[in-house]
Amino acid sequence: MNLRRRLTSTAAAAGLALAAAGAAQAADFNAINLLNQTEFRALAEDIGAAVSYKGMIPSEGLGITGFDIGISAGATEVANRATLSKAAGGADIPKAMPLAGIRAVKGLPFGIDIGAVVMGLPETNVRATGGELRWAFVGGNAVLPAVAVRASTMNLSGVNQLKMRANSVDLSISKGILFLTPYAGVGRVEINTSAPGTSLAREKFAMDKVFAGVNIAFVPFALVIEADKTGEATSYGLKLALRW
Repeated sequence: MNLRRRLTSTAAAAGLALAAAGAAQAADFNAINLLNQTEFRALAEDIGAAVSYKGMIPSEGLGITGFDIGISAGATEVANRATLSKAAGGADIPKAMPLAGIRAVKGLPFGIDIGAVVMGLPETNVRATGGELRWAFVGGNAVLPAVAVRASTMNLSGVNQLKMRANSVDLSISKGILFLTPYAGVGRVEINTSAPGTSLAREKFAMDKVFAGVNIAFVPFALVIEADKTGEATSYGLKLALRW
């Protein structure tokens, strides 16, 4: 698919999901004890894909004086709506579950950046916090693209019957073209989850991850559009950041 068409579709999907979020029925996941083991695994795959770390930034480092601070919004198209509805006591679950977050990344020497995010799934009791450590081992220049490796983690909170950690590693590449910086990457997400107070066994598994996006610079701001596919769930996101 043409890159421009794909990015336009990504922005539209995220915007429509956010517009619908305010009208969505509250869907707190307080009935996980009603699930069987297969259903619990399916729920963990969808929620794990939704809350796993999304970088939403090109590969090149920010530099020792650099900051990137912004807000993000988007949606995850879940693959197991009926199971999520059961875990939420029968509440309606939209096909595209909205996401919202606050993000910050700080540049360090030697092409290293550190970042943090606080996020949630609006109209649910799902919250998550985490961070990243990224190293642009190829810094990029007028000819060469930047290449970076990232390790990240997210910890879920807010759901009494669900504990989850999503650890990720990924490799990404980006190249600036005027005020646009397209980027793409591949990675692996490991989910470790349990359901305290239920008879469900712990689940630990890994999912492949691919993502692509574009950073649009209009100094001192940056708009990022990103698409991410983790396992069977696809996420779309927008980020508006103050960058210097």
